[in-house]
Amino acid sequence: MPDERPHPYDALLLLSFGGPEGPEDVVPFLENVTRGRGIPRERLEEVGQHYFLFDGISPINAQNRELLDALRKDFDQHGLDLPVYWGNRNWSPYLTDTLREMVRDGRRRILVLTTSAYASYSGCRQYRENLAESLATVEAELPPGQELPRVDKLRHYFNHPGFLRPMIDGVLTALGRLPQEVRNSAHLAFTTHSIPTAAADTSGPVEQHGDGGAYVAQHLDVARLISDAVREETGGQHPWRLVYQSRSGAPHIPWLEPDICDHLEALHSAGAPAAVMVPIGFVSDHMEVLYDLDTEAMAKAAELGLPVVRSATVGADPRFVAGIRELVLERAAVERAAEPERCAMGNLGPSHDLCPIGCCPARTPKPAAAGADSPYL
Repeated sequence: MPDERPHPYDALLLLSFGGPEGPEDVVPFLENVTRGRGIPRERLEEVGQHYFLFDGISPINAQNRELLDALRKDFDQHGLDLPVYWGNRNWSPYLTDTLREMVRDGRRRILVLTTSAYASYSGCRQYRENLAESLATVEAELPPGQELPRVDKLRHYFNHPGFLRPMIDGVLTALGRLPQEVRNSAHLAFTTHSIPTAAADTSGPVEQHGDGGAYVAQHLDVARLISDAVREETGGQHPWRLVYQSRSGAPHIPWLEPDICDHLEALHSAGAPAAVMVPIGFVSDHMEVLYDLDTEAMAKAAELGLPVVRSATVGADPRFVAGIRELVLERAAVERAAEPERCAMGNLGPSHDLCPIGCCPARTPKPAAAGADSPYL
């Protein structure tokens, strides 16, 4: 019988991006996101128009509350005695405040789940830098003799069945929403956040750097897995491509392409009958899904007269929640020097537990927790 104890961990921390929850929050939130970049307030107000279309409310916080509730219920149903906390990088509840709460509650070994499934600077190392910065703040406040808790991070879960299977079903459901005459020949556009090509090329461990690095390789493997599963289920061949969205950098800096809207134009020009946008790079339907896909890309599709639907993200799907529980128990077993089964689909296998030195480097080196180079090991 498998050992289903979370020991040595005594808490799980859900670590996310955060988002505004009203019009008055939008610009302060964007100031948090862009702090240190010298972006004028007028530009932030311009960017904030995306949020104002939705009453200044990003859906990400509500979706994290749903995931938080689902994790707590699942853990309780499976007898997993592990309290779950929540902290954000850029909005309330802030990470530093949550770590203070965890210290007050006496937590000594903390496992972190980030709402990013893939390797990249912004999707992994930046969260680790945020953890290091918050831990330094909390450490400075501790009374003499009291130590910080040990903080570890769950491995990347892009190829875990709990993440993949809900997306496969989401594509099948989305295909069913297309007109019958175009359904069987619809193209699949697997979409994720564009990042600078320099950041992509240096994503993942050093041995995976170059030509898109781990970031592109992981997304391509997920896209292939989903495409193969859809073909097996439907018996039809759906051409597919990995495309990108939500570019935010200066025009002269190369970012990953093609953009989803450009891709829809190319599909239309090539005579594609329909398309399904599959947001494999996102855990939930936050603003970059709600605006960039459901608003902007769908408007482009309507302009072209191209039938397009969007498949679901995993959100708080019970299979995803169960997958997180499995990852928690897997990591706990590893820390107890056991050899647990490590579930992973596709060609890349399970990711590392501890980010190695040189993994997803920043342009300006900063301390990062929960990795081989952590000052808090």
